Amino acid sequence: MDKSSPRLALAAPLFIAFLAVSTLTRLGLVLFNADAGLFEPLRLAPALALGFGYDLAVALWWCLPLVLLGWFWPALRARRALGVVALLLSAALLAGLIFVSVSEFVFWNEFASRFNFIAVDYLVYTREVVGNIRESYALGPMFAGIAAATLVLAALLARPLRRTAAREAPGFGRRSLLALAYVGGAVAVTAGVSTGWKDSLGQPQLVQVAGNGVWEFFHALRYNQIDYQRFYATLPQAKVEAILHKRFGHAARYRLTPAPDMPIRREVLPGGARRDLNVVMVSIESLGAEFIESLGGAKGLTPRLEQLAREGLFFTQMYATGTRTVRGLEALTLSVPPTPGHAVPMRPNNSGLFTLGGVLEAQGWESLYIYGGYSYFDNMASFFGGNGYTVIDRRAIDKQDIHHENIWGVADEDLFDLALREIDARAADGKRVFAHVMTTSNHRPFTYPEGRIDIPSGSGRDGAVKYTDYAIGRFVDKARERPWFGKTIFVFVADHTSIARGRSDLPMERFHIPMVVWAPGLVEPARVDALASQIDVAPTLLGLLDLRYVSEFFGRDVLHDSDVPASLFMANYQTVGYVGAGEQVELRPKRATKVIALAGQQEGEEAREHDALEEGIAFYQAAAERFSARRAESQQAAR
Repeated sequence: MDKSSPRLALAAPLFIAFLAVSTLTRLGLVLFNADAGLFEPLRLAPALALGFGYDLAVALWWCLPLVLLGWFWPALRARRALGVVALLLSAALLAGLIFVSVSEFVFWNEFASRFNFIAVDYLVYTREVVGNIRESYALGPMFAGIAAATLVLAALLARPLRRTAAREAPGFGRRSLLALAYVGGAVAVTAGVSTGWKDSLGQPQLVQVAGNGVWEFFHALRYNQIDYQRFYATLPQAKVEAILHKRFGHAARYRLTPAPDMPIRREVLPGGARRDLNVVMVSIESLGAEFIESLGGAKGLTPRLEQLAREGLFFTQMYATGTRTVRGLEALTLSVPPTPGHAVPMRPNNSGLFTLGGVLEAQGWESLYIYGGYSYFDNMASFFGGNGYTVIDRRAIDKQDIHHENIWGVADEDLFDLALREIDARAADGKRVFAHVMTTSNHRPFTYPEGRIDIPSGSGRDGAVKYTDYAIGRFVDKARERPWFGKTIFVFVADHTSIARGRSDLPMERFHIPMVVWAPGLVEPARVDALASQIDVAPTLLGLLDLRYVSEFFGRDVLHDSDVPASLFMANYQTVGYVGAGEQVELRPKRATKVIALAGQQEGEEAREHDALEEGIAFYQAAAERFSARRAESQQAAR
């Protein structure tokens, strides 16, 4: 054997360990996902093969510190010490590898995905993320397990590392050439591996399983901003305008006043006298239809919300636009489709936008955003503060008035008490109020004050859902006692569901959420079974107030715009979707498109599929261009 080989061989034991741990992680995620279909050999084998390619590329970089150690260490000195240093360095890299593996299971439990741009975003909010993990998981046993696994693997690596370090090595020049060749090989392998390979597997969870967490993280770090025009299917601008004009231009309540950057701008003509009512909109953390008995969900978890649904307008076919709170806030506030990449509240130049609060502010309401956590999270303070809202968060609550808090925020009952206090103060001054209230209790670690409900705090999501329902009931009971109650509309709508995992990128049923509009004496009870999207909430709410305004919303008034076709918009990371005319359209990077017939529709009707595809592209292209135009304007102003 060439005497130069042992120094490169210092990385070999760790390299093998990396591939073994990565493969076991992949198999573990398949088990954790609990989908028997993933175990079919003809499906699992390609995922394992592709995954090995990603693992190989990452392993080359993960082992680079040992290659550099062998390059730097003098050829003829302290070989025993080299073995000790190599073992300590390998142990540290093993610990990091096992920590990443465990973190992937934690992340998968929340998002049913390998690391993505959410993981990148969460690096900014280490307080909340680390706090959530500390409060949600038994970290002592978890870290003890990581340490034990590291020690076992390090013990297995000790002998080959010691034997390799004891052998002779070439001079510095030869070592430098070998190290340079190793780095060149790592660069070549990395350049030859494509993140898009795994997309050929089709099934979304299989695609995720095939990935490598470290690879996916750095890919997200590089590509978490997506240029729609560059990567997604587009149409000629004239075609986009024609499609959107056709959709909105024939509605009886609209008078189009289009602009180059906003083809759907229109004047909304109310059908009745203006109603100067307070509005309280509660967006509820992670409350999917799976928890609402009357929507086919679990029994007995939301009795107060079910009661409000019977007493108000119950929207039974409401669908969220995304899988994160920031997407829900985007849809409810801006009424825009969920364009790829970051939600608008997380982007630069996101102030001065056309918002629900801005419309009401311009017509005499004071708009409030009231949050139970710290509003710097997900850029809430900047976004709402820059768009006409007064932002109020947990810092406005005295410590003695907090019954319970965790890393995400105060208990929902304390949040609602804060909302009542803020509305009381403004009502006393004769002001009309629009208050957007965002809850947090139905979020891991699912803790809340003891003794409120019959499920112990911290025992799981069912308890958190039932507690939030209790807090909502307590809130409306207290609101009934206020002098402003008789001239207030309450809206209760989820921000997203609890999980978006399914057999397709955008499983429609996983975006189904409840919405209730409740105002005794002001809004007649009814069941609204029309298909509706979160982006329809703002125009529907303004329609209840019979306001005349110029709209830039992409949504429709579900109660009054029967002559505007219903549409849904959904997004999951880089895939965005549109539902219309009985078809579900999916748009992906590299201009990939897919049209799926919904239940009850016959497949193969090309004309209908073509129309649905063009409508979906038109909506997303117009929304993306709207914000890219703002970016260009901002850059021009900066010059």
